[in-house]
Amino acid sequence: MKARFKYRIYPTPGQKHRLAKLFGCVRVVWNDSLACCQEKYKSGDKKPSNEKLQKQFITQAKKTEDREWLSEVSNIPLQQSLNDLNQAYQNFFKSTKGQRKGKPVKPPKFKTRKSKQTARFTRGGFKVGQHKVYLTKIGKLKIVWSRELPAAPSSVTVIKDSANRYFLSFVVETCAKTSSHTDKSVGIDLGIKTFATFSDGIKVDGPKPLKKRIKKYRKLSKSLSKKILGSKRYEKARLRVAKFHAKLKDTRTDFLHKLSTEIIRENQTIVLEDLNVSGMVKNRKLSRAISDLGWRKFRTLLEGKAEKYGRDFRVINRWEPTSQKCSCCGFRGGKLDLQVREWECLNCGAKHDRDTNAAINILVAGGQSETKKRTEPAPPKGARERGARNGRGGKRQTTAKVAAACETSTHRGAKAR
Repeated sequence: MKARFKYRIYPTPGQKHRLAKLFGCVRVVWNDSLACCQEKYKSGDKKPSNEKLQKQFITQAKKTEDREWLSEVSNIPLQQSLNDLNQAYQNFFKSTKGQRKGKPVKPPKFKTRKSKQTARFTRGGFKVGQHKVYLTKIGKLKIVWSRELPAAPSSVTVIKDSANRYFLSFVVETCAKTSSHTDKSVGIDLGIKTFATFSDGIKVDGPKPLKKRIKKYRKLSKSLSKKILGSKRYEKARLRVAKFHAKLKDTRTDFLHKLSTEIIRENQTIVLEDLNVSGMVKNRKLSRAISDLGWRKFRTLLEGKAEKYGRDFRVINRWEPTSQKCSCCGFRGGKLDLQVREWECLNCGAKHDRDTNAAINILVAGGQSETKKRTEPAPPKGARERGARNGRGGKRQTTAKVAAACETSTHRGAKAR
């Protein structure tokens, strides 16, 4: 399997100038080729092949007066830029034909110098040293090795983010690591007030970096809005906002990495609920709070690390009524208002914490029952005498019933989760 290793670099002023040239050349080659492809589609012709695009916009363009400065940078990143454009079109075509899983892929867009800049070098275009990394026509870049590379990298991507920070991202071929086997399983319920609630009752609060610094963000945004677009003061204010967002992202990513690593090390089976994050973000009252947590990033990290360390990662259906069902007897009491954090089962009388009960139901829905390990109150004697054992090990086979009208969580007008 392939893995990425990202490190911070500190180029000199001369190297920054050469990197700016490289980013500009990569961006121009991409935009020229994309404009040519769009013109071909408008005229009814097919997209030119990758070989024709490279010949026209790299080899022949260097001989023209308008694009002769393309020869001042390495040829490898220019070729990789057109390879990426060709791959972007292939993904778009497969998505429109239904041959690609996931969300529909949009056609490639033009690149701008205001966004993140990248350029990729393959073998022959870079060399990794003990303290520095050499890039063709750039020089030796000072790098901070936060960890060792497990093997020789096949490619390296130099990145400049909107906060003017520079990074090197190496692609390394690695093997899946086998961690010590454990019998522990965990179901995880994600929330806003409490980031994660585990089926064993443990709750983890998220850092919520934006919520803690919302006053500073408003101050920086107000200062940026008063500057004239394109002026030096505008660029300084924009850089302050970009550094603020970079700090938020680093804080959130650090928390998600540490939590996901701890979960993978301690559990063999991890069950998560499939949340419609993109749909939930459209709620204007909750969009900022949900975006500040990073639910989707957390799921992506768990999936990747589970594959790397040989763990079993499962995702249950988003329509599973985990908050409405009793984890002891399986009785479904109806929809609960968001303000209801604790409730009592009408069938067996067990008292539940809303998030912990949902986490247990997520684990059960994932195929790993944890009801035997709980110390909830036993069902009443009458409930034991009325039926045989059910699939959860209890002596009560529940059926759909109408909840009492006095329950606030079962009113017709109650809010859904």
